[in-house]
Amino acid sequence: FAALGGVFTPPADMKPFLAYLMLIPIVGGVGLACVKEGKGVEINVEAFMYASMANMAAALKGKFGSSVTKSLKADSSKNMDAANVYAVMNIISFFCTVPFVVINELPTLQQEYEATIEKHGFEPFIYNLLMSGFCFYIYNEFAFAFTAQVGAVTSSVLNTAKRVIIIVVSSVVFAEPMERNTVMGSAIAIGGTFAYSL
Repeated sequence: FAALGGVFTPPADMKPFLAYLMLIPIVGGVGLACVKEGKGVEINVEAFMYASMANMAAALKGKFGSSVTKSLKADSSKNMDAANVYAVMNIISFFCTVPFVVINELPTLQQEYEATIEKHGFEPFIYNLLMSGFCFYIYNEFAFAFTAQVGAVTSSVLNTAKRVIIIVVSSVVFAEPMERNTVMGSAIAIGGTFAYSL
C-alpha cells in the first residue's frame, strides 16, 4: 500500500525499479509464512478487509505526514516538527474514529467492561489501559518521525521485516516449533528486506 500510495499520491515519490521488485519476496515471504501446512490459508474475509483498510490508512498517514512535516519544518514561524504533526494527526484521528467506536462497540461496552473488572480488578485494568496507550503512542511517534526521515516505502518494508523477526524470536523464546512454511517464508521475507536495503 505504501508503494502504491507513494507513486499515485502527489507529490509522487518514485523509488528505483529494483526497490519495487524487492517487495515481491517480502510480501510473498510473509504470505508463505502465514500458510498452515495441510490446512492452506484460512482467512476471515471481514478481518482481512479491515486490516487492508488499516494498512491503506497507515500508508496514507506516512505519505501525507512525511510531506506535511517537511513543508512545515521549512517554515520557522511554525513549531511543527514530526512529533507535533503526529500529535495533531492523532487528535483528528480520534474525532474521526469516535463514530465508528460508538456504532460498533457501544452495545457491548458496559458488559465487557464489567467482565474485565470482575476478572482482573479496577486498578490493574486502568494501569494496563494507560500504559498500553502511552507505549503505543510513544512507539508510533518514533515510527512517524522515522518515516518522515526515510520515506513511507522504506518504513513499510522495515515494519514488515519487524513482524517476521517477531514471529521467529517468539518461536525461539516460547520454544514453539516453526512449520516449514513459516521458516521458508520468514527466510524469504528477511532476504527480500536485506536486498531492498542494498
